[in-house]
Amino acid sequence: MAKLDFMAEELKRLRDVGLYNSIRTIASPQGAWLKIEGKDVLNLCSNNYLGLADHPRLIEAAKEILDEYGVGPGAVRSIAGTMIIHRELEKLLAEFKQVEDTLGLQSGFVANQAVIPAIGADAIFTDELNHASIIDGVRLTKAQRYIYKHNDVEDLAAKLEEGAQHERKLIITDGVFSMDGDIAPLDEIAKIAQEYNAILMVDDAHGEGVLGDHGRGIADYFKLHNGEVDIEIGTLSKAMGVVGGYVAGTRLLKEYLEQKARPFLFSSAVTVPDVAASIAAVRILMADDSLVKKLWDNAKYFQKAMRDLGFDTGKTQTPITPIMIGDAKKSSEFSKKLFQEDIFAMSIGYPTVPKGAARIRVMLSAAHSKEDLDFALSKFEKVGKELSLI
Repeated sequence: MAKLDFMAEELKRLRDVGLYNSIRTIASPQGAWLKIEGKDVLNLCSNNYLGLADHPRLIEAAKEILDEYGVGPGAVRSIAGTMIIHRELEKLLAEFKQVEDTLGLQSGFVANQAVIPAIGADAIFTDELNHASIIDGVRLTKAQRYIYKHNDVEDLAAKLEEGAQHERKLIITDGVFSMDGDIAPLDEIAKIAQEYNAILMVDDAHGEGVLGDHGRGIADYFKLHNGEVDIEIGTLSKAMGVVGGYVAGTRLLKEYLEQKARPFLFSSAVTVPDVAASIAAVRILMADDSLVKKLWDNAKYFQKAMRDLGFDTGKTQTPITPIMIGDAKKSSEFSKKLFQEDIFAMSIGYPTVPKGAARIRVMLSAAHSKEDLDFALSKFEKVGKELSLI
């Protein structure tokens, strides 16, 4: 047996059980419609919540800054990679999030890798459905791990009681859970964190641009602006339409992470055009919340219509819309048939979601028109009936 044969065997297994991820290649800008494999398809699986990925102001900002600062930073942030434009974005994000300061990083995933090990917690209390970047960040530590039941504050309290002897305790939760679209009870979690003197960290990747005033995120949604949340992880790669991540909190937190966070210390900074485009995106959101409102209008319209057709949309509380199928093979077949009908909506299966909980995850956007949504609904109805799902 050749030493790499295990790879072929595993790929065959994934295909056999319907978990093989067929990666589509896009030949157009991100938007309501995409060009894939020579045809136009309705985009229902992008995180481009507000339709900013191809917004003219972001494109123009990226073009203009190239003439002034070039393309790449050329170094890590801690040596020669921090440019004045990086600081401008951090200052603007702090104003947007209503915190003392922020620290920019390469992505939201990287931000979790930067913060969790740097905190040096003795014990970490983490929701069982937290994102893979949180799980991997926790694995980088030597902390005692306590995994509490999803969004169950009573179980969290029980776990904190069990680990009460630990001096430095860190609670971590997603704000909006990316596969189900439900929202963490952050107000209740914050009270428990105070009671047990635990540091509270929330990953707001799917809350920014979606929840709160002008899309400021989950802390604003729950009106937690008085230090109840110690660390907020943000991304510029979803609702903001660009790429990058950041940590929001106190100036003390930022200064500490500049000395301790390994991705900040050992990986080059975000490129100049990405930073300029991110600044433009934040300014748009701060000035006008009409895109946030349209996103929610689209979500309410589509989700109600899908439920009326007989589809199960799970327990979503946000524009993330899981169409629950269960069987991975059937979910994969559903996705393929939708693509034949010019709908781009990917099947999600294990290990991203639990076994037996495969689904089509529909990601709605402010870029979608009502006509787009009606087109999607007609195709979901057609394929759903063909597969005896409704």
